[in-house]
Amino acid sequence: MPIAVRKLLFGTAGVPDSSPQTSTLSALQHLHELKLDCLEMEFVRGVKLGSDTAAKIKAKAAALGLRLSAHAPYYVNLNSDEPGKRMQSQDHLLRAARAAELAGATCVVFHAGYYGSFTPEKTYEVIKKELAQVLSALRSERNPVVLRIETMGKRSQFGSLDEVISLCQEVDGLAPCLDFSHLHSREGKANSYLDFHRILKKVEKRLGRTALKTIHIHISGIEYNLKGEIKHLNLPDSDFRYDEWLQALKDLGVEGRVVCESPGRETDAAMLKKLYESYVLKG
Repeated sequence: MPIAVRKLLFGTAGVPDSSPQTSTLSALQHLHELKLDCLEMEFVRGVKLGSDTAAKIKAKAAALGLRLSAHAPYYVNLNSDEPGKRMQSQDHLLRAARAAELAGATCVVFHAGYYGSFTPEKTYEVIKKELAQVLSALRSERNPVVLRIETMGKRSQFGSLDEVISLCQEVDGLAPCLDFSHLHSREGKANSYLDFHRILKKVEKRLGRTALKTIHIHISGIEYNLKGEIKHLNLPDSDFRYDEWLQALKDLGVEGRVVCESPGRETDAAMLKKLYESYVLKG
């Protein structure tokens, strides 16, 4: 189970560009010096973490009081029309969860796949079956890492808010990763205080209050068109109303982690943390 937290923690997806070295160990020290709180390790191009390095990361993060998560490889597609690729996708998730556990990370975020030639309904059932097998394997290994399915920003990708919430209701052990930038870009909407409030209340209603108390969020600015996401932007360079979004998080007492994926992710993360804390101080 995720470690309980009493507030929102802010951090980065991967090693910040301003880190003096490109290693995760260096990033942990740098984030601590920036007064940030968490790091999402990026296994997006493959899981290449040895056990010795993982142990050092775990010890370093614990010593600095930083929370860790991880992101599974991008090439997961649990709805591939090729059974072999679906099996490979299961293996990517299992390897990511095993490496995450060794490093002391509590959850692994992943992209579930694409609709391809299937209907959304058929895609849902295929991905549900594949995930049930992965989670069963993790339970048999007594691996406590939580798999978090991410809301996606392109209309060709499985991962609307309702799809993610429904899967988390039906598949034991699955939790959401709410990417608010993706939710915004997917439909060109979801960009006001009322929108953010409604999203969070829907999550609470269907997944329980615990889902808002152990939340895992991705955030960045985003460029998009009618097909959805194009690329990430720094928050001040985008149309995303992050001030209203933070206000909704504060008003609903949301707790957990906010992982910034902007190009200048450490700068945006620090800005968000400072702004959020100013809202909390106002009461």
